[in-house]
Amino acid sequence: MLGNFCYSNPTRLYFGENALDFLKEELRKYGNTVQLIYGGGSVKRSGLYDQVCTILKEEGKTIIEDGGVMPNPTVDKLYEGCRLAKGHNVDLLLAVGGGSVCDYAKAVSVSAWCEEDPWEKYYLRMEDVGNPVIPVGCVLTMVGTGSEMNGGAVITNYDQKRKIGHVFGENVFPRFSILNPKLTYTLPKHQMTAGIYDIMSHIMEQYFSGEDDNTTDYIAEGLMKSLIHSSRIAVKNPEDYEARSNIMWTATWALNTLLAKGKATDWMVHMIGQSVGAYTDATHGMTLSAVSLPYYRLICPYGLPKFRRFAVNVWDVQTEGKTDMQIALEGLDRMEDWMNEMGLVMSIRDLGVEENMLEGIAEGSFVLSGGYKELTHEDLMKILKESMR
Repeated sequence: MLGNFCYSNPTRLYFGENALDFLKEELRKYGNTVQLIYGGGSVKRSGLYDQVCTILKEEGKTIIEDGGVMPNPTVDKLYEGCRLAKGHNVDLLLAVGGGSVCDYAKAVSVSAWCEEDPWEKYYLRMEDVGNPVIPVGCVLTMVGTGSEMNGGAVITNYDQKRKIGHVFGENVFPRFSILNPKLTYTLPKHQMTAGIYDIMSHIMEQYFSGEDDNTTDYIAEGLMKSLIHSSRIAVKNPEDYEARSNIMWTATWALNTLLAKGKATDWMVHMIGQSVGAYTDATHGMTLSAVSLPYYRLICPYGLPKFRRFAVNVWDVQTEGKTDMQIALEGLDRMEDWMNEMGLVMSIRDLGVEENMLEGIAEGSFVLSGGYKELTHEDLMKILKESMR
């Protein structure tokens, strides 16, 4: 049975080749001081940084520079961003980049005026926000995280070997996000494919929970089929606008909270992958791809009806003369074939994990109860050892 829920998503999206034209309209809703948040040099090399700065200046905004956001934003970088935001009393945090930049902006938005250590309050104690929140806007250059339309913000503390995400309420969602698929063309292939798998993982981690025949699961299956189709086109021609558009739009719907409504969700692939990332600083999507199949093959017997459905409805596995388990495992085999086709990392060893890290990674993996099996420490170690192949 589909559970009771309330759905609200306040983010305004502008999608398409001319989406940046609407930035001026949005900027007029906020005060004069804008903290411009971005990552490395790609936004400058592409010319996007200059475009955004020109628009900001035309609107009379004071720009507070906050560059150098890393792919896995650190707690030290968060503290730096908070000092800038509070010191300049900024009115808007404008994130120009991928999911990490958007995540970081949201983390700063809730942390700048926090009277306690935000790492302790939000990421260790997982408390709600009680202080003023600075509005966030996003100009997206990489797809995968869905951060442009949700309240999630992942921060890494390398000293503590912890990479933790906090899902904040709708008051922390970006007020607006600008999505132009052409801005993603300059991404290296490995970043594009990592983002594609992040999208797939978001959908699966909500899909593989519960056994009800509900609307949400049909939506998830459609999104997965669309993603598989468009990904195969994009890896051959990264500038196919139709494919990149569909991937970008699927990424948004994969994690804008819609699929999670009315049902339990899993998220253990993310919990394990994030712990791997805390030890290796590896690309997020690749940490997920490296641990997914060992995880899903472990839990498959506990959620067999859904895994059978996944094989048939998403991967078109034929059922005649096969047991449910054979059908389910063939579906996972076809997913593995697609993952190899995408060029995804399939072993955490390739991400820099060594045998002596496995216990720590297992300890750092938060165990959640929304999936088909609540993992034991032994289960985690088995998954990690299988992921070392």
